[in-house]
Amino acid sequence: MLIAMAGLPGAGKSTLAEVVGARRKTTVLSVDQIETAILKAGISAGQPIGLAAYLVAETLAESVLLNDNDIIIDGVNAVDPAREQWVRLAERTGSGIRFIEVVCSDEDLHKERLVERAAKREEAGAPAHDAVEQSVEEYSPWSGVSGAVARITLDSAGPIGVNVERASAFLDA
Repeated sequence: MLIAMAGLPGAGKSTLAEVVGARRKTTVLSVDQIETAILKAGISAGQPIGLAAYLVAETLAESVLLNDNDIIIDGVNAVDPAREQWVRLAERTGSGIRFIEVVCSDEDLHKERLVERAAKREEAGAPAHDAVEQSVEEYSPWSGVSGAVARITLDSAGPIGVNVERASAFLDA
């Protein structure tokens, strides 16, 4: 099964993906980590780093899925083309697909996470602004083929344990 996370930067996707992945013994591929590696390799931040990272994640995920293993894609997936990329991959590999959308209803907590995230990304050599504003502006409603895929929305302002249980029940349904 292909499990694609979605939500704004700092919403809590990575934390939830890591816990769910550990519980299910499922590989988690982080688009952010791929972007950071691309930047560390010396590729200019002016290049289409985000697109490159999504394509690398897709290539790696395809290999995992073709070996009959599940995978979690940890990425913003803010727009239909990104979401549809995962739907097409699931179709090509004959895999099931589920989306887990993560929101954070606590604005102060969300801002705190963004500050921590920016500091970590700066240490790794990635731009501090990290395209958060762009993600907010671009985040589009669920429609088209990705809108037809099973999806759960979880609020990370709530207890992680509750969200892990809800995500697990959704994935097992």
